[in-house]
Order: sequence, then structure tokens, then C-alpha cells
Amino acid sequence: MALWKDESSQRNVPEPAAKPPEKVAVLSAVSDQSPRPAPAPQHRADATMKESIISAGLTIEGKIEGSGHVRIAGVFKGDVNVQGNLTIESGAHLTGGVKADTVVIGGQLDGNIDAASRVELLQTGVLNGELKAGSLTVAAGSRMRGKAEFGWDDKPKH
Repeated sequence: MALWKDESSQRNVPEPAAKPPEKVAVLSAVSDQSPRPAPAPQHRADATMKESIISAGLTIEGKIEGSGHVRIAGVFKGDVNVQGNLTIESGAHLTGGVKADTVVIGGQLDGNIDAASRVELLQTGVLNGELKAGSLTVAAGSRMRGKAEFGWDDKPKH
């Protein structure tokens, strides 16, 4: 193998056609490889909302308000009030009140859920508090201590 360009060894070989640039997917690194709950089904209008994440290993105290989705994988102390979905990952812990469109609990929630359209308690989920929701899905193995009201709406049925 020569380290220089040898003109005598070149043949008249046509160059291959230029390939179009390939699309490259960018993935963010995940520090823990623990199984994650399946994301909640989203409506087409929700596809434009961004998701904020509190990563595993973080502890944050405060208040979360606004529109968009929130995923908690660490520890959060404070109230969460969002026009979007709240997901509490397996191993995560939230202490505070929750108001969100859809709440998926895979970790632990110590506080009340008020006015959610849908609440999903996964197999690893723990809820200590009161719950008011349009619908409730409970997986075998999940735990709850408190009062639950679901299936009721503000309009009287005739």
C-alpha cells in the first residue's frame, strides 16, 4: 500500500454516482436503563406540546404550572398544574397536588389528583391521596390509599 498517489496505477474507472445524504437520528442518552411505562396515547392536538423532564437523580422543590407535558423520573416536591399530561416514572416520587389532563403513575405520588380526565395507575404505581378523575385504570400490583371519585362529570345525566 502506497502512501502517495501513483499516477501509473490509476485505471479509467468511472466514479460512483453521488449518494443523497443519509438522515441521521439523534438520540439522547438515558442514564438508567430501567423499564419505562408506555407513553399515554396523545390526541393529535397534543403532538405540538413539548415535554419537560425531571431526570432521575434530581431533586427539585417548587411549583410547575403551564401548558405542555411533564415527565418526572426524579424527586419533585410541590404542586403540578398543567394543561397536558403528567407521567411519574417508576422509581420517581412526587409530593404535592396534581391538576393535569392525563396522569400516569408508575412511581409514587403523595398528594391529591384533582380534575384529571384520565388517571392510569401502573403496576409499580403508588398513590397516597384523594383522586377525582373522569376515568381510572388500575393495574394489578399497584397500590392506593385514599378516596377515589371517577366516572362523574359536572353535567347531570337524564
